[in-house]
Amino acid sequence: MNSGGTLDKRLFIFDCDGVLVDSEPLAAQAYVRVYAKHGLEITPEIIGQCIGMKQADILRRIDELTGQAFPLEYEDDIWSETRLVFQEALKAIPGIKTFLEKLELPCCVASSSSIERIEFSLTTTGLVDYFNGDIFSSSMVKRGKPAPDLFLYAAEKMGVAPANCVVVEDSPFGVQGAVAAGMAVIGFTGGGHTTPGHHDALLAAGANRVYRSWNEIALRTFPPL
Repeated sequence: MNSGGTLDKRLFIFDCDGVLVDSEPLAAQAYVRVYAKHGLEITPEIIGQCIGMKQADILRRIDELTGQAFPLEYEDDIWSETRLVFQEALKAIPGIKTFLEKLELPCCVASSSSIERIEFSLTTTGLVDYFNGDIFSSSMVKRGKPAPDLFLYAAEKMGVAPANCVVVEDSPFGVQGAVAAGMAVIGFTGGGHTTPGHHDALLAAGANRVYRSWNEIALRTFPPL
């Protein structure tokens, strides 16, 4: 881990789901399946309102929105089903490998997913080696996104001042967390879960700029805002 660096260097912080890997539609499919196995009915659209949250917050939010309370003793079923779906169909976001190969700045991952899911996703899509083990999960902090805790934790561990970080996020919750951490934020709409209002929602949450592909971001200089 790159914890011994100086505070004047710069850092790219990547969300994982919907930024590095095109996982959100697949994860929504897994949630629908698991809920159905336990006699509960939800839709992918409901899951779409929870993008960017950690699992515990997602379950609470689904309950609030639908009244469908998932039995917490079976919470491990969610990752088991998600893993199966990911094994079958998970892909890297187009253009991300080329971007990472050319990126000359330090980088890390800060995701609401569990470490197991992040590492599985990055390994499955051939991206894990680009991050040298610098992977941070909301399980490492008290509060998940939209709180700034995870981004501040990642910056501290990487030895970089928050003001020198650029976060790439696909969810309004993630954008809000990065803004609260005092970081510049790129909104990303290149994932398969993008909706017509996605661009405007990221700007409203505080993103400095919103881009629709990694090729578009690659044309910019650091920070690409």
